[in-house]
This record gives sequence, structure tokens and C-alpha cells, in this order.
Amino acid sequence: MIHSGKKHICTIVCVLIFGIIFIYSWKSHQLQNNISRKIFPPAKAVIPGGQLCRGKPAQNTITPLEDNRTFIISPYFDDREGKVTRVIGIVHHEDVKELYCWFCCQPHRKIQVTKAKIDVHSDRFGFPYGAADIVCLEPENCDPTHVSIHQSPHGNIDQLPRFEIKNRKAETFSVDFTVCISAMFGNYNNVLQFIQSMEMYKILGVQKVVVYKNSCSQLMEKVLKFYMEEGTVEIIPWPINSYLKVSSKWHFTKDAKHIGYYGQITALNDCIYRNMQRSKFVVLNDADEIILPLKHPDWKTMMSSLQEQNPGSGIFLFENHIFPETISTPVFNISSWNTVPGVNILQHVHREPDRKEVINPKKMIIDPRRVIQTSVHSVLRAYGTSVNVPMDVALIYHCRVPLQGNLPKESLIRDTSLWKYNSSLIMNVNKVLRQTVLCALFAVHSRNAGVGACPGARHLDQGRLRCGDGPGAGWASPVRPGTSPDDWAERRPRFAPGTGAGRDTAPPVSASWDWPPRNPALQGTTPPR
Repeated sequence: MIHSGKKHICTIVCVLIFGIIFIYSWKSHQLQNNISRKIFPPAKAVIPGGQLCRGKPAQNTITPLEDNRTFIISPYFDDREGKVTRVIGIVHHEDVKELYCWFCCQPHRKIQVTKAKIDVHSDRFGFPYGAADIVCLEPENCDPTHVSIHQSPHGNIDQLPRFEIKNRKAETFSVDFTVCISAMFGNYNNVLQFIQSMEMYKILGVQKVVVYKNSCSQLMEKVLKFYMEEGTVEIIPWPINSYLKVSSKWHFTKDAKHIGYYGQITALNDCIYRNMQRSKFVVLNDADEIILPLKHPDWKTMMSSLQEQNPGSGIFLFENHIFPETISTPVFNISSWNTVPGVNILQHVHREPDRKEVINPKKMIIDPRRVIQTSVHSVLRAYGTSVNVPMDVALIYHCRVPLQGNLPKESLIRDTSLWKYNSSLIMNVNKVLRQTVLCALFAVHSRNAGVGACPGARHLDQGRLRCGDGPGAGWASPVRPGTSPDDWAERRPRFAPGTGAGRDTAPPVSASWDWPPRNPALQGTTPPR
């Protein structure tokens, strides 16, 4: 009898537990639906005259709308908070009040229109234009492949630019790490440091680097072309100055233009969504920054350890440390590299000390599927927590002009962490230089000296280049002996009267050099002897 009673009690308890679990699950589902409805009001579809999908396919990275206050980058499917299309764009924070998504619904190719939620990112830094998410809940019974954005729910679809909605199909990760380099601008010519950063990224485990390119030198174009053909670099054209007055400063008070730092924040957000389904991690840093692991050989083992220690975290912040390019060491003064414009990072191993009153900025390695919006040094909206990675685990090696320029060398901290990669780095950089920069520089010298062009760089030895395989092949210096310019165009040699040499030709042996170099990327390099 007692045994039967216990069975009865157990049955009741099981039923109660099951009921509680069921109610909790139902409530959670309802709560999620309520959250989605609050964030994205129910889609009110308007069929403008039963129009079929048409419009002009968008051809460019940046597409202005008719109002010239809204600029569309790209739409992405986002099902993390309901089925929405999230359009990355740039808008005027006051003038743009209302936008609509014109969806091309499949399979009948009918247009349905919903009102957008315009979410201007909070980190605008005083500029009138800023990054924005233009978010539309997708209509029911609509599987849109394309969308157009318009200021009104009415109009002619033929006149609207049409954008493909990316990320609609789930993909398996094709790479572990993608680096996003936003806004290469100012006729960028820091060629040597860019190549060194690229090769360091590859050593650390990067398979893809996305560069938002505004402008760079012809020599830099050759390097980018090499990495594109290799499959490492993806170039996103970024002609933002064709549409807005851009600033190279981070805050409006420093330079009163339309948008800050060449639209860097917009580019970073686009890069996250562009790689959300194809990269396990996305790294947000500049071309002169390298996240150096100090306890692990590469990023893969470092991130595996960090994730194991911090389950549920998808944002990892690394502290930035300045290694001034004005303080150098004679170690790794590789003669062939002296002909290449830019900074040799192996020669800059003195770190600025921390300042009590200043917080070092950070850059990030993120799980893109956990990020909704990002700024430069932190995320604005995300799922889960952020982790500040201790400096003894990793730091950002940032070789640039000093922030504490008044400090003598003795006050800096000698930090040779980078040197543990020197053997692989030197070998890899030399391979790239042989196929890009040195051959290009030799070709300029050859035209000036009446020598044949360099048909193919074969070997590199003590700064000399092996060009060609025919009867005229042989060892040659990329520039005339005794000059060793870092960059002919930027160091502006003063030629002797009557030589007739142009600014872009190799200098004669007797040329004297205009020093210091005028290109900031070359400041701190060793002057030619």
C-alpha cells in the first residue's frame, strides 16, 4: 500500500515537472516573439500596384539614394531576432526620418513593402553622418532575394537600385580568421610594413584579409594585386569621398567634415556581416597593428584557450601598445628592404610605457555571429560578454609615429616579442618582394639605364636581384650602388644640373637626397649613406 502510494506521488511530481518545463518553454518562446515584435514592428506589406521585381542592379560598393542623405552599402539576412533584412548604410542622423524596404518576394517575383527601423550607431563622434542599420522585418510568405530602399512606400520600382540580400544561405566556415582593414586612404604607400603585416597575419593563422581601399600608390597596387591573385586579399572599393566630405580625424571637433575617418565604422560593420557565415573569427585592426600572442604560437591555439576559459564570450579585446618608428635598432637592417618604401617593423622593438591617466585603446577578435553593431575599439551591441585579454597573454604591436614623442630611448621598454617570428617573416617577405616590389623598382632603373626589363625575379641575395633567364640575365642591384633610397618618388632626389632625370626615374650615383623623407610612413627610417 505504501509502495503504491509512493508510485502515485512520483507520477504526480513527474507530471508537475513536465508541466513547469512546458510552461517555461512556451513563455520563453512568447517572450522572444514579444521582443522581436518590439524591436521590429509587424511588417505591414503594401503592394504598390502589383508591381513585379525590377529595378537597376546596384553596381558599386556605395550607392546613394535620391535624397543624397542616405547611402546603401549592402543588405544582409539576419535571423537572430526574427527574420529581418539588415541593410548596412550611412545616413544623416537628423535629416533621414523614414525609409522603406521594397522586397522582391519569391517565387512569384512580386513586390512587398515594409517600413524600416533606422538605427544610427551611437558612436558618431559628432559628425552629421554616421553608420546605420536600416532594418526591415521580412513579410510573411515572402522569401526575398533582393531589396530596394526608398523614402516612400509608393513609387516606380524601375527607378530604384536593387540589392541582393546576402547571407540567405547558411554556409560552413571556409576560413578560421579574417582580418578587416578599414579605409586604406591618403595614397597609402607604407609598402614594406603592409607586406610584413600580411606575412605575420599568415604566420599567425589568417587565411583572408579584407581591405576597404580608397586610395594607394601604384607600388601598393602591385602588392595588393599579388595578394589578390594569391587568394589572401579581397578588395572592397571604398570611394566614400566621391559622395561625402571625409575627415581623416576621429572627431568632428578636430575636422568639421561630413563623416569621420573615411567612414571606418561603416566599413567595419559591413566587414563583420560580409564574413559572418564564412569565417569563424573576424579580426578588427589596422594594417600597422599585429595582435602578438605571448603564450601561444598562433591565433588558433590562443583563441581555443581563451574560449575554453571564457565560455559564452564572443568578443575578445587586446590592448594596444605603441612601438615608435622613430626609435630603431640596427638589428635586421636588411639591405634589399632599404629600397622599399615603408617601415621595417623588425627594427622597432621599444615600447612606450603606460600612462596612469590614459587608458590604452583596444582592438578585437570577435565571433561575428555574436555581434550586432561595432565601433572601432569596442562593440556597441552584442550577444554574450566581452573579455579583456591580459597583456601577458597577448598585446597589439602597433608600429607608428610616437604618442609620447618627448620620451628618450632609455624611458622606453625594450620588447623583442616580435623577433621570435623573424626567421619565417624574413623568408616570406623576401618571397613577396622578389615577385612584386623589387622587380618593379628594377624595371624603373632598367628603363633609365637602357637595360632590359625584369622578366621575372628568381633569386634574392644580399640585396641583389636575379632577373631573367636569357643571355642578358645576371645579378643586379635594384637601384644604383651607393644610393639605397627607400622610395624614389617620396625622397625626391636633387639631381645634378643637366642630367635630365625625371622624378620617377632612378637617380644617378651622384644624386644627393632630400632628407628627411616627406612621406610620414618613411619617418624614422635609416637615411641613405
